Amino acid sequence: MSRENPGFDAPMPLASLIARRARSDIFLALLSGVLITGAFPNIGLAPLAWVGLVPLLAAVNGNDARHSFRLGFIAGFAHYLTLLYWVVYTMRIYGHLPLYLCLPVLMLLAAYLSLYTGLFAVAVSRLCRTGPRMMFLAPTLWVALEYLRAVLFTGFPWELLGYAQSGFLPMIQIADMTGVYGISFWTIAANACLFLTGCAATKRTWQGTAVTRRQAVVAVGGFAALTAAVLGYGIWKIDAVDARAAAAPVVRAAVVQGNVDQAIKWLPTFQRATIRRYIALSKEAARQAPELVIWPETATPFYFARNVTFSAMIRKAVKETGAHFLIGSPSVTVQKDHFTYYNSAYLIDPDGVAVDRYDKVHLVPFGEYIPLKRFLPFLGKMVQNVGDFSQGSQGQTLSWGDRPIGLQICYEMIFPHLSRSMVRSGAVLLVNITNDAWFGTTSAPGQHFSMAVLRAVENRRTVIRAANTGISGFIDPTGRIVARTRLMEATTQTREIPVMTGQSLYTCFGDLFAQICTAISAMSLLRAVMAGRRRRKTGAHPRNMQFVDGH
Repeated sequence: MSRENPGFDAPMPLASLIARRARSDIFLALLSGVLITGAFPNIGLAPLAWVGLVPLLAAVNGNDARHSFRLGFIAGFAHYLTLLYWVVYTMRIYGHLPLYLCLPVLMLLAAYLSLYTGLFAVAVSRLCRTGPRMMFLAPTLWVALEYLRAVLFTGFPWELLGYAQSGFLPMIQIADMTGVYGISFWTIAANACLFLTGCAATKRTWQGTAVTRRQAVVAVGGFAALTAAVLGYGIWKIDAVDARAAAAPVVRAAVVQGNVDQAIKWLPTFQRATIRRYIALSKEAARQAPELVIWPETATPFYFARNVTFSAMIRKAVKETGAHFLIGSPSVTVQKDHFTYYNSAYLIDPDGVAVDRYDKVHLVPFGEYIPLKRFLPFLGKMVQNVGDFSQGSQGQTLSWGDRPIGLQICYEMIFPHLSRSMVRSGAVLLVNITNDAWFGTTSAPGQHFSMAVLRAVENRRTVIRAANTGISGFIDPTGRIVARTRLMEATTQTREIPVMTGQSLYTCFGDLFAQICTAISAMSLLRAVMAGRRRRKTGAHPRNMQFVDGH
């Protein structure tokens, strides 16, 4: 008997349908990860974040918990591999690790971070059974998981979703109440609204439940109201903060960007040349009469105050400019032959006297200290020339007369609570000194800079940023970038900046919004677990899901 088509299309076997659906879901998950990365520097297409999770929601639709987690993990893995690819560059060039070790480290980091997107996918598929629940609960769940990522295991809140909107001033003003998490909430709400509207328009279900036109209208209306409130507040707040800044006292500050190659910075033959470069640039900046001159993290490739010759060169230059200097330098204290090292910054007065010192609080794992070092001896090279640093005291400000300075060194700026603790301690300016030479010309410097914008908005303080190879600049209390340098150039910038006082709601209450979202998520999970137990006791079963339904 012939097996040829007898004139009509035979139905596709179930196994083929399932395989095709699985491939389609994986593609959608990968697409979500890549789209989200595109919202961040250096691509920087911020609107991609508004739609980036829609493909993942479509992939999760109709899948069970195990498959939902897998798809969320795949989306996260695609996102974090493409977002954090520069980790390989840093470890390869400056950690001197072979590529076969660098790649697994990146993949392990991406895999860990992908657990959170996997959990989000599971939670949405299990807890958001209807469209209206998704509109509220999906953003809540996302914020809760972002908050956990920021605090667990010392935290790694690098480029949370809300940071993608750092250039959209009206949108980010709510950060003075909610922190960056409020912006992430709005972004996920945009994705949920778009997805539900698409389901209603194409008559597709969500987890086996119809998404009605009425539900879509309610979703669009709710999201429109949320957006109007956020943008209305933002426009009003920009005008209000600008008016306060115009009436505030000002100081003139200069940032010095030395553009010193990290590969030669610590070589003895280049130390003197490095110091001379920073001195020459500082004297150039002094022509504009700054009150404060800021050098980047570890701008001095020696221990300031320990090396008499090099320290004298700097003190002499400070006296000649007549300004206060804030310089990054490693420091060491000695007690009974025990040496304790810090990544520090010194405030030096116009007489060349170091009047205060800040020691970095949040150290970089595998960069400034080695967790479990005896078990990971091959990573010891990553801390050469600096050794293992110790932590300073959180909330410590630098006493610049009646204008306390809140200082964050390097990636401390990505932790909102550190800036907040300094403003609560009286800081009227926030300064970030960093050595982004570790990142080369990758997208990492742009990503790092974008997070500093939110610290200005959250606490309504000017942020001054001095980086070795860029990006240096000034960010005003609305998050507006007043000035910024390019990468890989030796330059200076001087600006008059407002000295702001007072405390925002975020400064007063911190991550309360994120904590509320976490509590709601935990209660929703508990409720679902208890409902599942009741069903098992009564013998009832949840609605059967059609695997191919809606696709």
